[in-house]
Amino acid sequence: MTMIISITMIMFILSVTIMLISSIISKKNIEDREKSSPFECGFDPKSSARLPFSLRFFMIAVIFLIFDVEIALLLPMTITISTSKISTWTTISLMFLLILLGGLYHEWNQGSLEWAN
Repeated sequence: MTMIISITMIMFILSVTIMLISSIISKKNIEDREKSSPFECGFDPKSSARLPFSLRFFMIAVIFLIFDVEIALLLPMTITISTSKISTWTTISLMFLLILLGGLYHEWNQGSLEWAN
């Protein structure tokens, strides 16, 4: 047991040391106004390079990704029904679905699923 702890500590110290060394070596201290400005064929940009981004679109995209991952978690449940007890499988499936429905209700209640206000 002590051997596992000592190996874990050595690996942790080694990884932290490597991260610190790479962080120190890779720092670029030269700040140039031309390098930090947006490049548009060698000319000054005509308009702002930072376009406004719709936060509503971002929220819809994040919610889509969350529910997409939840679907990926639901699909294997149909395969595991034959290898597990039906009562245990039913309980776990219903609890998972209730949590998902609770999250969907919360998003709906907060108005995050409405595209336009």
